[in-house]
Amino acid sequence: MFAKETYMARRAKLKQTMGSGLLLFIGNDESGMNYADNTYHFRQDSTFLYFFGLPYAGLSAIIDIDNNREIIFGDELTIDAIVWMGTQPTLKEKSERAGLTEVRPFKEIETYLKEAQQKKQAIHYLPTYRAEHQLKLQNWLGIYPGTEKPSVPFIYGVVNQRNYKSEEEIAEIEKACIVTADMHLTAMRMVRPGIRESEVAAAVAEVAYANDYQLSFPIIATINGQTLHNHYHGNMIKSGDMLLLDAGAETEMGYAGDMSSTIPADSTFTSRQKDIYDISVAAHEAAVAALRPGVLFEDVYDKSLTVIMEGLKEFGFVKGDPQEAVKAGAAALFMPCGLGHMMGLDVHDMENLGEVYVGYNGRAKSTQFGRKSLRLGRNLEPGFVLTIEPGIYFIPELIDLWRKENKFSEFINYEKVATYKDFSGIRNEEDYLITEKGARLLGKKIPIRTEEVESLR
Repeated sequence: MFAKETYMARRAKLKQTMGSGLLLFIGNDESGMNYADNTYHFRQDSTFLYFFGLPYAGLSAIIDIDNNREIIFGDELTIDAIVWMGTQPTLKEKSERAGLTEVRPFKEIETYLKEAQQKKQAIHYLPTYRAEHQLKLQNWLGIYPGTEKPSVPFIYGVVNQRNYKSEEEIAEIEKACIVTADMHLTAMRMVRPGIRESEVAAAVAEVAYANDYQLSFPIIATINGQTLHNHYHGNMIKSGDMLLLDAGAETEMGYAGDMSSTIPADSTFTSRQKDIYDISVAAHEAAVAALRPGVLFEDVYDKSLTVIMEGLKEFGFVKGDPQEAVKAGAAALFMPCGLGHMMGLDVHDMENLGEVYVGYNGRAKSTQFGRKSLRLGRNLEPGFVLTIEPGIYFIPELIDLWRKENKFSEFINYEKVATYKDFSGIRNEEDYLITEKGARLLGKKIPIRTEEVESLR
């Protein structure tokens, strides 16, 4: 945890922003894998962590602005729990570390909320992402699943604090990024023909666990990089393959790193691989060079896609004006995803609160295929932490569909593209902090350029 003054200041700022009402923070519970006592690794709700800092199951909290109360609701450990979990500070002692003095039994939260309802007090809550949250809203407030109406002012209040990372948060994210880089360096040194994807994934995970960190998301380690989020690890790596690794570490406090690498199975890239890989790197470097305050991130996305289309045009995959191809949506054949996303306490920071609020500041997202997957499209500001991850993907099913529909035939040479349906995909990803004058890489620099990657092979 940070010092208690950090959490007290965060709550004070939120109360000032909201002005009045009751703010409900629903913490997470343990979640059983196949029976109640065999649980998944516990992870506290990130907004709860941000304002209260308590990484324990079975808690919820209320900030009652109208009555100037900040209350943690939870139960002390029983002797049975202590036998299995060991001695711990009391809940009151834990709460005091976050500057909280009022702790009530968990069952009292329902009474408190129902009394607030009777008094016609405004009760604000955030979007739910777990069934347990929905059931609690139903039990406490009579709000049935599917009928929730999260408070937009509350969402903006949270987003407009969490989007701007403090110096102590940046230091914590940097710790995650350093370990994340070590995870990727480990993979770059071990990938070779004759080993399984699972062996690489295991070695990468070991780096995180050896630092007493968790994974910030399930590892992607695949020779089928054309599938954007491929979590299958059962393939044998063969000569001529490339392994796409997307992996990150999460610190003890819940802050994330997120990086991607594309690694040749052999000691060098083939000429075919290098041609496409170098285009992807050029798009990556163009995006990084454009990062600075005031820049619309959607413009950075367009710049990166234009570099991809210009490069592919040189090799005969694309024809016509690359910028017009990007504008029309033709580039989505090769990059049907976004360029990056906010990162912090969540690897996709605050994604549960809604991309339109977090990544677009209320502006409507595009519905165009590819562009609609851009998670971040707003003007950049100092304190934002984000990823840069352009890629080039040859997705056989998408190629076949668009070719059958004769889609964007004025821009795409399907005869040439069809010869690369066995190519897979490429992605490289780094994490950046937007500063007052530009952007700063977080964590260690991992090899990206062809010659840098090959030097570790």
